[in-house]
Amino acid sequence: MTSPSHSSAWPADRVAEARAVIADVAHHSDLLIRLACNVLVQHGETSAERTEAQRLLVVVDARRPVRRAQREDQGRAAR
Repeated sequence: MTSPSHSSAWPADRVAEARAVIADVAHHSDLLIRLACNVLVQHGETSAERTEAQRLLVVVDARRPVRRAQREDQGRAAR
């Protein structure tokens, strides 16, 4: 069983990790960025932080079809 101090640190630890991912977004996968954004949307300290995370999530999700098309084009070129 977890101690009360350990369980209360959990959200703060996840928010700190999410902020670190967002701060270095160019070096993380879209999946990890998406997870970090979801954490900040739910647990961000300010409304501005939650709003910015939501906006980044929209941008990352919008890139998805482009990346899929690029992979498909690469697959066709390899044939």
